[in-house]
Amino acid sequence: MSALSNRVAVAAVAAVAACACAFAAPASAQLLTQKNLSAAMALTIAQTALETCKASGYAVSVTVVGRNAEVLAQVRGDGTGPHTMENSFRKAYTSRTFRIPSGEMVERLKANPQLGLIHLNNVIANQGALPIKVGEETIGAAGASGAPGGEKDEACVKAGIDKVAGMLK
Repeated sequence: MSALSNRVAVAAVAAVAACACAFAAPASAQLLTQKNLSAAMALTIAQTALETCKASGYAVSVTVVGRNAEVLAQVRGDGTGPHTMENSFRKAYTSRTFRIPSGEMVERLKANPQLGLIHLNNVIANQGALPIKVGEETIGAAGASGAPGGEKDEACVKAGIDKVAGMLK
């Protein structure tokens, strides 16, 4: 092999290696590490919210959703209407999706009656759900429905989230 051929071969190998390096990403860019609610935490939140409302004389249904707004726990309280299951889910979904208390959607709609996002599936302008956060990261939400007023639903949900607050780190 001539010196020129050697240089061409070495240049070709170097070019291939450079391309391979350019397309290779560090391992940390390929995997995500996320904190998620456990089933036990979701059940604790739901049970505490249900019991808190019951102690105040309110029959509610409670839904806890995870990071992707998937249902982790859902319970229909004794004596509640069938609509409370869907309503508690929609409140929780709204809270998780927009990372806000669901009651803030009420204010957004008042400020802008043409608010387009209110027409998205499962979004509702109704107080009664709170996001579940680790620091500033929203990892889920909990919603309740059935108390006489969204502020009462929200207070029960807050009690449920407060019960696990020490584990949300």
